[in-house]
Amino acid sequence: MKAAVVGENALEIREVAQPRPKSSEVLVRVRPIGLNRAELPGFYGSGHHRATGSIPGIEWSGEVVECGAEVRGVKPGDRVMCAGQGGYAEYAVADYGRTAPIPDNNMSWEQAATYPSALGTMHDAIVTNARLQRGETVMIQGASSGVGLMGLQIAKLLGAKLVIGTSTNDARRARLKEFGADLVIDPGKAGWSEEVLKATGGKGAEVIIDMVSGPALNENMKAASVLGRIVNVGRLGGGRVEFDCNLHAGKRIAYFGVTHRTRSIDELRAEVSNMRADLWVAVSAGKLSLPIDRVFELKDAEAAQAHMRTNAHFGKIVMAP
Repeated sequence: MKAAVVGENALEIREVAQPRPKSSEVLVRVRPIGLNRAELPGFYGSGHHRATGSIPGIEWSGEVVECGAEVRGVKPGDRVMCAGQGGYAEYAVADYGRTAPIPDNNMSWEQAATYPSALGTMHDAIVTNARLQRGETVMIQGASSGVGLMGLQIAKLLGAKLVIGTSTNDARRARLKEFGADLVIDPGKAGWSEEVLKATGGKGAEVIIDMVSGPALNENMKAASVLGRIVNVGRLGGGRVEFDCNLHAGKRIAYFGVTHRTRSIDELRAEVSNMRADLWVAVSAGKLSLPIDRVFELKDAEAAQAHMRTNAHFGKIVMAP
């Protein structure tokens, strides 16, 4: 099969052996692939490495070809969306617990490929970690990415009173209200946290989902309420910064760090199961969706990643084998 493989200096299209599913895995003929910043070499710092010879790709849609002996609830021929590893290829394997059926509502392959990472990440951040309650204020820091746009929609769906989205780009900021933002803020402006405090009557946001970190960290805490919850999902602004311990303690802020890299398979399965319990009716009804910025072919995988690296996209970049 063809796959985009990590070479010495770039992704290379090579013929490689088709993977075989383990007992708890499904083999999927890959249709479109959703691109994610975590697939970029060093994008989040030294914690992310690309091993030469490996195949990137953590989400895709496709048709089930073969199932391992322990697989339940999935069968050959099913149209599915998956989270796993090795998606930049014509075939890939995924654990059955990280595989979800594509709803029977004429959802396109491309749209299905945009869901797994955004749904799982944002449900885990907003519901599992931040414990959002109806009537609270939610701020999504870095809201114009696919994950960020999904966060806006989930917050609104689950009853947030005020949903705030941030972006430093004028054009992308202008579109955030289409996806559930009640208030849009430019975090590049000095003292932007005052806008959050003003909008909340001086209280601040109970929940902040942070994809930026770095220089935004202390300003996030200024924008947070007393007993606010901040969930650090991404570090686009950098992974190291001076931390205002007094501000953190004074507001009694709960600060959560999340990643998928250190989770067991049982934890990853639980994430998908919990997300589907809360959101699958909305997904099936088409109430949660993401715009597709651009579609590349697998042969242009390096160009697709270069486009993502410029941070000029709005929504998801998709690649088709």
